[in-house]
Amino acid sequence: MTLDTPYATKAESRASSHRPLMIMVAAMSALVLVAGFGLLADGRELMHQSIWAKPLKFGVSFVIYAATLAWLLPKLRRARRTMWTLGTAFAVTGLIDVGFIVVQAARGTYSHFNVNTDTFNQIGQVIFSTGVVGLFGASLLIAVMLLFQRVGDTALTWALRAGIGLSVAGMALASFIRGWATTGPRTVEDAYGNPVSLVGQHGVGAPDGYGMPVTNWSTVGGDLRVPHFVGLHSIQVFVLAALVLTALAARVPWLRRERVRAQLIGIVILGYTALFALTTWQAMRGQSLVHPDAATWIVLAATAVGTLLAAALAISAARRRQAVP
Repeated sequence: MTLDTPYATKAESRASSHRPLMIMVAAMSALVLVAGFGLLADGRELMHQSIWAKPLKFGVSFVIYAATLAWLLPKLRRARRTMWTLGTAFAVTGLIDVGFIVVQAARGTYSHFNVNTDTFNQIGQVIFSTGVVGLFGASLLIAVMLLFQRVGDTALTWALRAGIGLSVAGMALASFIRGWATTGPRTVEDAYGNPVSLVGQHGVGAPDGYGMPVTNWSTVGGDLRVPHFVGLHSIQVFVLAALVLTALAARVPWLRRERVRAQLIGIVILGYTALFALTTWQAMRGQSLVHPDAATWIVLAATAVGTLLAAALAISAARRRQAVP
């Protein structure tokens, strides 16, 4: 049976593994260890943060995302060869992009928004930008192709479709960071005190810096990295919710109906998507995540109440149906 055959046996599904993505997971795991050591052993800083903070964050993020794709792609039954190719493209471009971030960190300078005219940086920025397009394109095509096939039950299928779709939206938001947040060229210092020209920033209404611990999200203005993170890792949230519901179904009788689990996953998807929209709206208004105004609190409360009410109604209806002889 070829890889493009619509249906594969269980043995073939177990035997197939996406080696490039697993190589990426291994490489990013190694990066997490190296960057973690660098945080302790290397005192160089960029904007009052260790030069190894950004490689560490990217390493952790790509371990999670690549592991999710490596788990997902072998389970697909249609266009498996195409999906394998897209996964490989994601792994290759991701390794190149994060590799550039690591090299720039080791050099004590910036990877993002750096427009210095030295040859290495100029060539690296071209490759870096191309890789970003590759990551987005591969994820977008995987999201589109997931619309035409089923993976597991209805709840898991919709969790994967919505998760990949919202992840793509989070990536797309990152592509607008430079244009939306930029206030003009500015000069900062690298880890050695040398001037670096930056065009673009993550912050809205305030320059980068003055960030929270670990994430470095701005505490004085809006930061588009917040909704970018929320969207990017939505697939892990949705799949985890689907797996938890499936596990609970063994003990909770009213959860054994596939339709009930699908309804609950739909509510999780809607609530989380509202959170993504809220954090995007908050960031674009130049408002820090940790300093929400009254409007943000009202929308957040309405989202939480609406989500919980919808879940309560769905659960109540499912229990009533279960109680009927």
